[in-house]
Amino acid sequence: MKTLLSLLLLLLSIISGGGRPLVSRTAYIDTEAGRMKARILRPKEADGPVPGILWIHGGGYMLGGSYMLDMSCGKMLAKEYGAVVVCPDYRLAGKAPYPAALEDCYAALEWMYENADELGIDRKRIIVGGESAGGGLTVAVCLYNRDKGSVPVAMQIPLYPMLDCEDTESSRDNHGKVWNTKRNHWGWKHYLGEQYGTDSVSKYASPARETDYSELPPCYTFVADGEPFYAETLTYVKNLQAAGVDARVDVFHGNTHAFDMLFPGRAESKAARARLCEEFERIILKASRFR
Repeated sequence: MKTLLSLLLLLLSIISGGGRPLVSRTAYIDTEAGRMKARILRPKEADGPVPGILWIHGGGYMLGGSYMLDMSCGKMLAKEYGAVVVCPDYRLAGKAPYPAALEDCYAALEWMYENADELGIDRKRIIVGGESAGGGLTVAVCLYNRDKGSVPVAMQIPLYPMLDCEDTESSRDNHGKVWNTKRNHWGWKHYLGEQYGTDSVSKYASPARETDYSELPPCYTFVADGEPFYAETLTYVKNLQAAGVDARVDVFHGNTHAFDMLFPGRAESKAARARLCEEFERIILKASRFR
């Protein structure tokens, strides 16, 4: 598994090629459960404060870590636009079920905001994003921040997010590559713990339970039409739009979950990341580039 991951990371570095030089370092964030490690990517050189991105890794709430940042759109945005990216190693559900991951990710968001000057982050351009379970946590963090927090989040990027703990039209009987119905049930069962299969699941655990989508940040996402999270992704965007939130989604054909990370050289992956850049510029940069 580690050998395969190393090969994928090497492939991504070859394909992604240029962009701004980045510096990587480790930080430690104080949380209610103790100190949490986070990886920070920042431009080697920057003129003034830059956008700050809280990027939350995926893995079905059970797997992964900040090392996945190298395969992600989070790193791509850092290279393309010189943004500062913070990727926390939040507690995984196998050892600490909900609300541990949400608490850790929200603590990272608050830490970013409080330390924005030191990090070189523009407090008016803070973004929350992530893929898969990280996309689900992206939405959960934005919901929690709207209801109980005070950080001004300028954009959310929940890529093919894991939002609904109940089967949907596309997650039911799904045998897609990488993620499928069986693995989805496994992830939710561990993440929700005793709440799994009950009516007491919090909207901050499974954001599809939310009924009020107003006053959430502008959103962009993409998803493949044959993967488990296709239906819940489209439903989330429709709910945002109905609430008056600026939200857009692009759909690509295929049944491979996280296709952009696993096959970055394919046409659909390049197209998906190009669309993300366009929306990032529209929402965050107002169509003006740093370079």
